[in-house]
Amino acid sequence: MKVYFLGTGTSQGIPVIGSHHSVCLSDNPKDKRLRVSVWVHSDDFSIVIDCGPDFRQQMLVSKCPRLDALLFTHEHADHTAGLDDIRPFYFAQGDISIYAHGRVLENLARRFDYIFESENKYPGAPSVNAIEVKVNDSFKVKQVEIEPINASHGNLQIFGYKIGSFVYLTDVKSMDISEVNKIKGIAVLVINALRFEPHNTHFNIEEALDFISLVQPKKAYLTHISHLMGFHDEVQKMLPKNVYLAYDNLEIEIK
Repeated sequence: MKVYFLGTGTSQGIPVIGSHHSVCLSDNPKDKRLRVSVWVHSDDFSIVIDCGPDFRQQMLVSKCPRLDALLFTHEHADHTAGLDDIRPFYFAQGDISIYAHGRVLENLARRFDYIFESENKYPGAPSVNAIEVKVNDSFKVKQVEIEPINASHGNLQIFGYKIGSFVYLTDVKSMDISEVNKIKGIAVLVINALRFEPHNTHFNIEEALDFISLVQPKKAYLTHISHLMGFHDEVQKMLPKNVYLAYDNLEIEIK
């Protein structure tokens, strides 16, 4: 199984429009970050978690050939605004299966009503097979078992996902210990780390490292990174030996 980091940036991406911050002006490709998303795949399945406004570009760059399922962590625009760009997959495959909390599915149905309509459908619009994700209820995509991990993004309930020995979490600010226990000792953990300064709804780097110490994965990757975190290469030097600052187009293999 491979995990491809489609995007590792926060809601504005890096560079931020109009910003003269030194990180936004960096020439290092690792300092350029699209909105956060990952593609988890093998010869047998192809799953994308979240599709923000950079989804089309991410699919072209990664050369993702097929979409067996699209999983949503929550409804914020940087995680959902690219939904219309599933059209090429729909034209090739038929209805695309999407998985999300019931609240998120309702939100998407309001914002993308033309995708969810069953009658008088606009020609060329994609269609989806919407499947509700529930707390403590695992589900399967192409025989791959996926376990939702419940967390909080400030006051908003969100889901992370455990796929085999891989756990993907983003936009987390807190998590009950019962959920932490589900992922302790995992091979690879991806967790958000916005910046050094505290934030109301996201882990900062100190909180992310404390969370990693609690979970004790073999390896951890930080994502959902703001330009305020600093330069990639400088931050990486500060991290523990088993913790890595993820970057766009990084691909890792998980056995």
